[in-house]
Amino acid sequence: MIEALESLDRALFLFLNGLHCDALDPIMVWISDKFVWIPFYLLLVILIVRKHEWRSLIIIIPALIIMVTLSDQISVQVFKNGFERFRPCHNEDIKNMIHLLGNCGGQYGFISSHATNTFALAAFIIYVMKSRPIVYVMLVWAVLVSYTRIYLGVHYPADVLGGAVVGWLVGYGVWIMTKKVNARLDYILSYE
Repeated sequence: MIEALESLDRALFLFLNGLHCDALDPIMVWISDKFVWIPFYLLLVILIVRKHEWRSLIIIIPALIIMVTLSDQISVQVFKNGFERFRPCHNEDIKNMIHLLGNCGGQYGFISSHATNTFALAAFIIYVMKSRPIVYVMLVWAVLVSYTRIYLGVHYPADVLGGAVVGWLVGYGVWIMTKKVNARLDYILSYE
């Protein structure tokens, strides 16, 4: 069963990775670069501050730091180091069939840290902002960034899907924690 799933994952990866277009290559590299998104992250911070005012300090500072740390560490320490599944670009059986753009990255790829981090942030922002347009923007952004990892040749679809699920759970969990902190703060402030 596991072998059949891995075979399907490999075939889907080769199909999706094979759909590359030379004109899209630099765009996909750009989309996958985490530093390119700094203005987007700043815009999200501004939107949170506008909606939640002083409480945004509780939301932005500890919650985002905790969420990014959790999603990144879980993806690497628990999954990549736990499963030790080679990235497609390190898989000797298919290495020469891949359209690889840039650096292959570390040896192991399950789960994708890009997918974990982007879906954690997407889930958290969706729950915090509760806005239909934000839902669409965050989901399109997370899916697009995650897809670039397949396009660039560094992750299988299962790596990305696994990262998306774990990331969503982390983002949701941190949102729940943030709600509890806010409720506790309301309780404390109501007695002042």
